[in-house]
Amino acid sequence: MSAYNELIKNFEKIRAYMRDFYVYGFKSRAEYSQKSSRSYDDERRRVESWLGEYMHFVRSREGKNMFISIDSRVISHNPLYKAWKTKSFTDRDITLHFMILDILHNPEISLTISEILDYISDYLDSFSEPMCFDESTLRKKLKEYISLGIIVSKKEGRTVYYSRAEFTPVIEDTDALHFFSEVAPCGVIGSYLLDKHSEHKDRIFFKHHYITSALDSQVLYILFNAISQKKSVRANNYIRHTKKTISITIVPLKVFISAQNGRQHILAYDLRTGHINPFRIDYLSGVELLGECPEYDKYKSKLNAMRKYMWGVTYGREDKLQYVEFTIKVEPDEQFIVNRLFREKRNGTVEKIDDSHYRFYTYLYDTNEILPWIRTFICRITKLNFSDRTIENKFKKDIEKMYDMYLSGGGEL
Repeated sequence: MSAYNELIKNFEKIRAYMRDFYVYGFKSRAEYSQKSSRSYDDERRRVESWLGEYMHFVRSREGKNMFISIDSRVISHNPLYKAWKTKSFTDRDITLHFMILDILHNPEISLTISEILDYISDYLDSFSEPMCFDESTLRKKLKEYISLGIIVSKKEGRTVYYSRAEFTPVIEDTDALHFFSEVAPCGVIGSYLLDKHSEHKDRIFFKHHYITSALDSQVLYILFNAISQKKSVRANNYIRHTKKTISITIVPLKVFISAQNGRQHILAYDLRTGHINPFRIDYLSGVELLGECPEYDKYKSKLNAMRKYMWGVTYGREDKLQYVEFTIKVEPDEQFIVNRLFREKRNGTVEKIDDSHYRFYTYLYDTNEILPWIRTFICRITKLNFSDRTIENKFKKDIEKMYDMYLSGGGEL
């Protein structure tokens, strides 16, 4: 079954199901309690029509668990983009679409809405089945196409003229476009551009290929619009610990994307709490663009000042900085370790102590976030110092647990 045979109206609905199948996954038909079993079956068949080759199941006492299994290391194009390449339309929708684009086939043609209606009437006279469009329907469609950049309008006095937007050449099928479609935020745009070519070339593969962000493209697009237009948004935010969804009104400031796990966050000013907080983009839904925020620049400046002491997206207490430092020993043939230390130091400082020792230090709001990175230097660390002893002890206990795990029963590292 082609992905285009199953059309959808509300992407948030299919986004929720795909996350349950793939991201949060492994629910059986009986366990899926949000909707009826019939709805579960309908959406499962829809997803299977797009991703049949990646759909698998296991049987347990709870029943048959469907899931999507994709090895992102061996695919060069994100299969989850197929979910975006569907659209609900009627015969009337598609007829009106092509008539408008045919009437305004050249950007130099500029017509009023009544003139476009006259042309449409002439087109319909040749139809064997009766069909008509009123001014309200046409006006709504033109407004939609103006928002999409397909049509432009110009007002002269009290009269509005409509014309087709200037043609934009399709970007060539290049390595840069393939890379953009798989790595950049809203990369689905690149996938659409690649569809203009006869076939995709499987020529780019990734060591780390984070494909699940494809499901969040629409949310991310609205957030980018809010940032560029300095507007606030209203959204539904899923709280993982309580498993509840609350309505929030925030001012989006900057998108942060982890290079380690691909997770996307929006740093935003929360109008309810009066603080800048991180929000996971995959937990946001129903995002609605609101009005312009008069204090946007003030909030953005505050975030820029905070970033000097942020390792990731959390910051703990703004009035209390934490200090962390560690020293590593490198062998003469391990310059690559030194290079990585300088490359990944972010807002920290690296100092050369002697030919075999280097010291890293920084001040952060939350030193807990830097622990995963420090762990990558295990076996080379000769000295460690956290101003927050709780975090330092946590690091040491993790090492002790690993030691016990690998040496239990008298084993050797």
